[in-house]
Amino acid sequence: MKAIADAITRLLEIMMVVCMVVMFVMVFGNVMLRLFLNTGIDLSEEIPRFAFVWMTFLGAVVGMRRRAHLGVDILVQILPVLGRRICWGISQAVMLVCCGYIVYGTWLQHDIVAGNASPVAQISMLWVFGVSYVTGTAIGLICLSNLLRLLAGKVGDDELIDVHEEGMSDALAAEQAMVAQNAAPAAAHRNNQP
Repeated sequence: MKAIADAITRLLEIMMVVCMVVMFVMVFGNVMLRLFLNTGIDLSEEIPRFAFVWMTFLGAVVGMRRRAHLGVDILVQILPVLGRRICWGISQAVMLVCCGYIVYGTWLQHDIVAGNASPVAQISMLWVFGVSYVTGTAIGLICLSNLLRLLAGKVGDDELIDVHEEGMSDALAAEQAMVAQNAAPAAAHRNNQP
């Protein structure tokens, strides 16, 4: 099951890269056309915007899978392990309910959105906003899986706090190294002065 989830996550990452490339090529190409030829491509106004929507929503799924979303852990860190498990379970349940609302809300708007076409490309807007079906379902499945793992006792203590300090400590170490590197020449300069 983990291999399937990893493969889907990799596919979503590839789709995000494709969205980024489409955005870059179309916007850069349109800027060059306007700058040098005083013309442009009408689609380059819409398609990059649609690609950005898809990239953002797919990125939310990848971020959830990799536990990379922002979190506030001030209260959770002072709780005992049982309290952390309860808070983590509550947060997963709340996110699951929110995902249900996202999918349900998209379904309620399905006919309206599908009947609207984009002004330039004339594609159904469902191709743009239908990504919320994917995001709501995928994040909901991740939350449901997390809740089932929590009930089965398969969630490690390291997963109960979603804020990763190693990223913060790496950034702090890099900053301290930079300060030390810049301080060495200044100290040597001060020592050489009379």
